[in-house]
Amino acid sequence: MTDLPVTLPVTLRDVEQAARRIKGAVVHTPCLRSQTLSRIAKADVWVKFENLQFTASFKERGALNTLLQLTPEERTRGVIAMSAGNHAQGVAYHAGRLGIPATIVMPSFTPNVKVKHTRDHGARVVLHGDTLADAGAEARRLAETGRLVFVHPYDDPRIIAGQGTVALEMLQDAPDLDTLVVPIGGGGLIAGCAVAAHGLRPGIKIIGAETIAYSAMRQLLAGEAVTAGGDTVAEGIAVRDIGVLPLKVARALVERVLTVDEVALERAIALLLEVEKTVAEGAGAATLAALLAHPEPFVGRKIGLVLSGGNIDTRLLASILLRGLVRDGRIVRLRLMIGDLPGQLARVAGLIGKAGGNIVEVQHQRLFGGVVAKAAELDVTVETRDRDHVRDLVAALQADGFKVRVLEGADA
Repeated sequence: MTDLPVTLPVTLRDVEQAARRIKGAVVHTPCLRSQTLSRIAKADVWVKFENLQFTASFKERGALNTLLQLTPEERTRGVIAMSAGNHAQGVAYHAGRLGIPATIVMPSFTPNVKVKHTRDHGARVVLHGDTLADAGAEARRLAETGRLVFVHPYDDPRIIAGQGTVALEMLQDAPDLDTLVVPIGGGGLIAGCAVAAHGLRPGIKIIGAETIAYSAMRQLLAGEAVTAGGDTVAEGIAVRDIGVLPLKVARALVERVLTVDEVALERAIALLLEVEKTVAEGAGAATLAALLAHPEPFVGRKIGLVLSGGNIDTRLLASILLRGLVRDGRIVRLRLMIGDLPGQLARVAGLIGKAGGNIVEVQHQRLFGGVVAKAAELDVTVETRDRDHVRDLVAALQADGFKVRVLEGADA
């Protein structure tokens, strides 16, 4: 991080003007202290709930700030954008509100819920390519052939200024924050937040959060070659290319960038739902994931986490929650060898029930593997309280003469 002053593409004044421009059309979302997360992190943790925007993402801010600065002639021609979902919805929603025709090019991996919502806002959706870069190239081509105004998701000073209003609101609501943790995709959000926060409170620490699979900002700041790709639940920040303007801001104002793996992201999504009773997409949960995976820089500090969005496919959310229960030992699969005799299944069920377990699923296996003719292999999926409860269940079954092996869940 270099010392200021540095000539940056966006200033605090730009962000403040953006805030006045979009006021009333974008929600001033709550920034609230989390008692439970503060206890877990041994810090003073505040969460900025951008998932409570109408389109469930901060992206509305930059999109609207840009659309409001188009000329009448540009509005008539219409706009086009490339997006993995949230920028798409922000542009589509506010373009529809303002009567501006909108086309959105989305990568083929974009969750169905984001595609549907974008279409519901009145935009024409084009699915193209396997990466955001592929979608961007197609959007540029369509912009040129159709004379459409290209609205970049992050590499535009109007976008950056709009996204910076997130930090303005955070420091209005929690002025003592000394650290902001911001997710990084292409870099527009962290650039805007860094400019706004440093303008209001020089010396505040700005820390970025990326996935290990897509850690382009961390690599660029470290002088490394960028390698990115693969599947992630945080598709909203699965961006291979950092914007030129955000990178310039980050070099000047971002303290460091932390990376998180998929398990950390899944845990953060589940924890936000369980503790804060709020739905976060993978990108939105990345800041909490970074806080929990890298606790040392945060202990004792006053931290603002940007929960950037809540647009997650319901099937994926269900899978993440169930996988979390398995990891925590709250759903476990036990394998027992039982005699192939009447009453054996009832005996097992009785022992599990007496020990407080709830049987979710039962499977018999008599024919395959090493099962002898007068025995059966029994797989029982059980809902439990925690890992200690799993050990109690196993002990109760073993005490009654059953051989038991834990197949998934807690290590008993």
